[in-house]
Amino acid sequence: MTLAPRSLAETPWLSTTAVQSVFAALEQDGAEARIVGGAVRDALLGVPVADIDFATTATPDIVSAQSKAAGFKVVPTGIEHGTLTVLAHGNKYEVTTLRQDIETDGRRAIVRFGRDWIADARRRDFTVNALSIDAKGTLYDPLGGYEDMLAGRIRFVGEPGKRIAEDRLRILRFFRFHAQYGKGDPDGEGLAAAIRARGALRDLSAERIGQEMRRIAVARGALKTVATMQDSGILPIVLGGVGYIGALRRLQEFEISVDMTPAVALRLAAIGCRVEEDVLRLAGRMRLANATRDRMRKAITAINKIGPRPQQKAARRALYRLGEEGYRDGLALAYAWSQAPDDSAPLRELYALPDEWSVPSFPLGGRDVLGGTSLRGPSVGALLREIEDWWIENDFVADEPALRHRLRQLIAADNDLR
Repeated sequence: MTLAPRSLAETPWLSTTAVQSVFAALEQDGAEARIVGGAVRDALLGVPVADIDFATTATPDIVSAQSKAAGFKVVPTGIEHGTLTVLAHGNKYEVTTLRQDIETDGRRAIVRFGRDWIADARRRDFTVNALSIDAKGTLYDPLGGYEDMLAGRIRFVGEPGKRIAEDRLRILRFFRFHAQYGKGDPDGEGLAAAIRARGALRDLSAERIGQEMRRIAVARGALKTVATMQDSGILPIVLGGVGYIGALRRLQEFEISVDMTPAVALRLAAIGCRVEEDVLRLAGRMRLANATRDRMRKAITAINKIGPRPQQKAARRALYRLGEEGYRDGLALAYAWSQAPDDSAPLRELYALPDEWSVPSFPLGGRDVLGGTSLRGPSVGALLREIEDWWIENDFVADEPALRHRLRQLIAADNDLR
């Protein structure tokens, strides 16, 4: 058996003034406090810690009073579940009173506060999230979470079906944690329970589904996890349609080949979209941010502008029209959607174009037209677009004098027609 380390005392963030001052504020009059969950797990794994959450035996009213007495601001962000947000030294910390779930309906719970650390650990979703440390860094692991973490095993606390019944979102959290931290196949009991309860996903809000799917899409083990979700009938429920596992696999291949950072918008577009209507469906089902939705739409539109086998001239034209992000997203999706057996070498070469070619700026504007013709309003813009299209079609070769000469020709032709 692998034993958990005795201490995380050397973890840099644990000794900071902010963290230790929160401990000092909470640990008064016999109350105990620990840092729980993700911060402990990630510190043990050696990955960056995003959020530091505290648990305490003190009730919320005492937590509030003690924190304010220490000079901290307190926000009742989840007071019905015993959670307050404490703002200390410019940092935000969630502080939750130890609790037990008395009644749940799969989405929300009625809780009772307590002082039993093991009982609090047993109400958590996975063993890897039931770890905690005190102010000195001493590690508490009542459920074997450290050993599961080292094995890459995401295991429900207690009976998986019961944990899922308490909160249906745990189906997606199971896959998300496996995608982020898991090794090999998902835990068999957990997967079976998720499959049995998959219909309950339809009762979850779009926001909660989207939050988990965005994380799954860019996780280290996204491909295998999404494939498992597809095989188990869970992905079609989430997407409201078919999932494209092959497209995700090829997108990952292309990302690696060009050293491209995975993007939520591009990964979701590969997994669930083929046309613009698919983007709108996914954006609604996952309540995606407008920026994410728009990037997905632009990437799909870009494929048509770039074409399946673009040459340098067509690539420069697409880069000018789409901008660097849209152009590169289009290339990545073009490879993801391609059925060609060859490698990504041609598209990799085109992917580097923004680093090798400076996109020119069209030098003419409305004043150039107004000074030489009686045209006004929309006709001015139409004339400029005609010249710009000619400039692009001729591969941007014409300089400003040549463009002005072209403008004069068009103005003269327009005057002749009048």
